Amino acid sequence: MTKTRLSVNINKIATLRNARGGNMPNVIQCAIDCEKFGAEGITVHPRPDQRHITKQDVIDLKPILTTEFNIEGNPKEPFKQLVLNILPAQVTLVPDSENALTSNAGWDTIKNKEFLKSVCKEFKEAGIRVSIFVDPIEEIIKHAAECGCDRVELYTEGYAKGYKKNREQAIEPYYRAACEAERCGLGLNAGHDLNLDNLKYFHKTIPNLLEVSIGHALICDALYMGLEKTIGAYLEELK
Repeated sequence: MTKTRLSVNINKIATLRNARGGNMPNVIQCAIDCEKFGAEGITVHPRPDQRHITKQDVIDLKPILTTEFNIEGNPKEPFKQLVLNILPAQVTLVPDSENALTSNAGWDTIKNKEFLKSVCKEFKEAGIRVSIFVDPIEEIIKHAAECGCDRVELYTEGYAKGYKKNREQAIEPYYRAACEAERCGLGLNAGHDLNLDNLKYFHKTIPNLLEVSIGHALICDALYMGLEKTIGAYLEELK
């Protein structure tokens, strides 16, 4: 069975800090604690308006992390330069607009193929693993592979929304997408709206799942359970 790593997205920690200014909660210390409590990666998504994770956060995180650092974002020039300066283990390309509340769609890897090819090449030449954020559509994944990425990250909001109504139906396109990723030689990540209710079924059903990136639900759970117990609970779902 493929080992699935838990990467904790700490954007919401930064959102809380930014609501009052200052340094409470301390984003850097929270990242250190996430690793200490068992997280196998740290994810951040610095946006142009810096409404949660800031450029300085990304710079400060790099030297202190001991697990994989994953930076998400739309690969426009300022983001590209930040990633190339930091050299994280992984960059996840997300096509979100500047005013998007949260990521809400994957790439059209057909229409954007030449752009994505160029971006993938630049990051890979710098030694960074590249993942492309995609909807669970087999044709899109096939073209993602032709862009030169190492992995795709399945956008899982559709699964999460359909889980309680009919989990078998909700997961079917994701299973097909995972099989297509394997056929294309791509690694597989997943993220968005995965939580303690729906994660175990996703994990046991989707083949070759290498990583899940979870932030909003995990941080919400930590308000009730504490960060250490919450990370432990998510890791238990991934056994």
